[in-house]
Amino acid sequence: MQHLKKNRKFGRTNKQRSALLVSLLRALIKHEKITTTEAKAKSLRPYIEKLVTKSKVDTIANRRLLASRLDVTMANKLCAELGPRYKTRPGGYTRITKLSPRKSDASPMAVIEFVK
Repeated sequence: MQHLKKNRKFGRTNKQRSALLVSLLRALIKHEKITTTEAKAKSLRPYIEKLVTKSKVDTIANRRLLASRLDVTMANKLCAELGPRYKTRPGGYTRITKLSPRKSDASPMAVIEFVK
């Protein structure tokens, strides 16, 4: 039964799904704007919001936690650039904008980006 199991599967196993989300997280932190499918963008949003919230308080424990989730360079960018940018913002660091469907398979596309 699927009671209380709200995450999307994306037709992948658990490890493949987590690797997909980590690679999307890294791309979003690196480029600050990525184009992906709407479902992947919606699944990515809670993870990136929690990481940015952690990076707002720049302590060694938070840096180590971010480095364990991503890697050291991404953790440094989060703590040095993105955390201070959203210091006074209580949440809602990302924006999802819907695009036209992809031509090949008509899957709904979206852009996920950081709010300025």
